[in-house]
Amino acid sequence: MHSIYQRIEQLIESRGMTKKAFCEALGISTGNFGDWKRGKTTPSTNKLIEISAFFSVSLDWLIVGRGTPEGIMEEREGYEWDQAAKEKHLDGLSEKEKNFIQEYIAFTEYRKKRNKKL
Repeated sequence: MHSIYQRIEQLIESRGMTKKAFCEALGISTGNFGDWKRGKTTPSTNKLIEISAFFSVSLDWLIVGRGTPEGIMEEREGYEWDQAAKEKHLDGLSEKEKNFIQEYIAFTEYRKKRNKKL
């Protein structure tokens, strides 16, 4: 079974990036990145979300390796949840969890806009 670090490394290599460029792009110190490699620590939840958005892969694949890395987070123009779908998925979540989801959506939109400018 591959580790989170190994999946991140796979993404970096598949994009033809250097590890240093990846770290600089996401504000990760090379020391922290080295700790991930050695298994001393793992990326924080927020950093995993950022990495997932940066490479357009699902958190599920990034964290546990389920599925495939490519094409999981396809852009879905015009895709909107109707109210019933929203309630089904958000019902039972705490306000803190709902706020986290809203922040993640805003972050993803920001990254999309930023990546289009690059």
